[in-house]
Amino acid sequence: MPRASAADAALTARQVLEAAIGLFSAHGYADVSLDDIARAAGVTRGAVYHHYGSKVGLFGAVASELQSSVAALVVDAADKAGSGAAEQLRAGSHAFLDAITTGAAVRVLLIDAPAAIGWDAWRRLDAENSAAHLREALQDVGVADDHLDATTMLLSGAMNEAALWIAQHDDLATARDRAHGVLDRLITALIP
Repeated sequence: MPRASAADAALTARQVLEAAIGLFSAHGYADVSLDDIARAAGVTRGAVYHHYGSKVGLFGAVASELQSSVAALVVDAADKAGSGAAEQLRAGSHAFLDAITTGAAVRVLLIDAPAAIGWDAWRRLDAENSAAHLREALQDVGVADDHLDATTMLLSGAMNEAALWIAQHDDLATARDRAHGVLDRLITALIP
């Protein structure tokens, strides 16, 4: 039997990843099997194992993909905010809150990922993506070096908790508006 080309293999891996994102975000890590994902992707379970090794490996790839997507939206919003450090911090923080509460991200990244891939792996993903950009933005607005790490973690934690709070609300638009209002007040208080 002929082997799949690299392009075919990459396409299959992408199909599996996209199916997994949809299923994990809709049903949660615990309630999705590799058979469910294979069926949704139109591949065999063996193909899922071949590309991702295990359910945990696939979920880690899903979390990494979503972390990267959220971080890209944060950076894009900050870049579009102009050259002022405070405006970039504000725009990036608000973009994070919107990105994490829209689509698959909140359930996968904030609810299931810490348990499914482990706290250390989850923290590493965050540190490599959104937290790194947040730390840089806080440094750019003048947060003192001896307070930089603590300020980054506190603001990051506040935004994560706000995202979970928004996700639990029946009226997402009102909850999001309220969270954005408080986020503005927090950012104003943090800027030296």
